[in-house]
Amino acid sequence: MPGHIKPPLPTRTRDQSRDLRQAKTEAEQKLWYYLRGRRLGGYKFRRQHSVPPYVVDFYCDVKRLVVELDGSQHNAQVDVKRTRYLESQGLEVLRF
Repeated sequence: MPGHIKPPLPTRTRDQSRDLRQAKTEAEQKLWYYLRGRRLGGYKFRRQHSVPPYVVDFYCDVKRLVVELDGSQHNAQVDVKRTRYLESQGLEVLRF
């Protein structure tokens, strides 16, 4: 959104996002290859994007789309709660 000013992220959230970008999984690396540089339909995606209180794997602002790659580090009960919250914020969530 042009002219939209976002408040600064809490330091913990910002640092967590940075750490996750540096320690990406093999699946995240592979998907990021296809999402980065507007390779998918010309849409810009961000990786390890903060949607407080969460950090999502991939996010497209124009489509309000969250893409999550569920691996061994994910917990089904926590993921349901997280998905409900993200959807309540008007985001569409795709999980793989």
